[in-house]
Amino acid sequence: MLTHNRQSGFTLVEMIMVIVITGIIGGMVAVFLKAPIDQYMDVARRAELTDIADTAIRRMARDVRTAVPNSVRVTGACPVCAVEFLPTRDGGRYRANSGGNNNILIFGSGGTTTFDIVGTGIPIVANTDYIVVGSTQSDGVPPYDQTGTGVLRQVTAMVNGNTTITFATPVFPVWAELPSQRFDVVDGVQQAVTYACEGVNTVNQNGTGQLVRYWNYGFTHTLGATKAILADKVSACTIDYAIPNQRFGLLAVRLTLTSSGESVSLYNEIHVNNAP
Repeated sequence: MLTHNRQSGFTLVEMIMVIVITGIIGGMVAVFLKAPIDQYMDVARRAELTDIADTAIRRMARDVRTAVPNSVRVTGACPVCAVEFLPTRDGGRYRANSGGNNNILIFGSGGTTTFDIVGTGIPIVANTDYIVVGSTQSDGVPPYDQTGTGVLRQVTAMVNGNTTITFATPVFPVWAELPSQRFDVVDGVQQAVTYACEGVNTVNQNGTGQLVRYWNYGFTHTLGATKAILADKVSACTIDYAIPNQRFGLLAVRLTLTSSGESVSLYNEIHVNNAP
């Protein structure tokens, strides 16, 4: 008896039907998943922008809070603007009366360029550092000025177990003498610091600007200074230290970051200590 093996399989029509049905099901699944996926991507993007802006503003606030009194000054017109200041590394009190020692700080004509540090807790001062005494003017000029009209001087020697400071001439002006007998130490390596908003704009729904920190350029800002980018994707930047804010000792900073049409804006008021 002769038998025949019958082979079974899919016909072309059946294969096409399966492909069509699979495509319909896949399309329906994609429609339902699109919204949650888009939402997740938007949340992740906003979280990233918030983290960048928050970290940058916190770093800026930490620096500004150490600024030499009345050294904060804003330059440029926002959104392309910058804030400059002198961060202090340490501070102390100078000898204002003899007390059996001749190393007292005398101001004005016949003044001295050597003084003893008094009180407990001797500040850390190196030969390459700078000191500021009596920064009381709110125009932000004297703390950067090493001439006779300014209150910034370079330290040239530390003697007597680092308790006596000698600084470069000229002597300090008479108006710089204060009852607090306070002096501030400015790091000779870092020197002045500038936070600048640069290239601020929006192109193709993305911020193009940056918040940049400059240092080690002396006391007159130059483009060739050492720098670090603290935030990118900046689409708007405002740094406000106008007269009303100066009276309250507040530096107002608003930073807006934009990526793929998503924007995050952070606002912070940084306290500035202007009491020398």
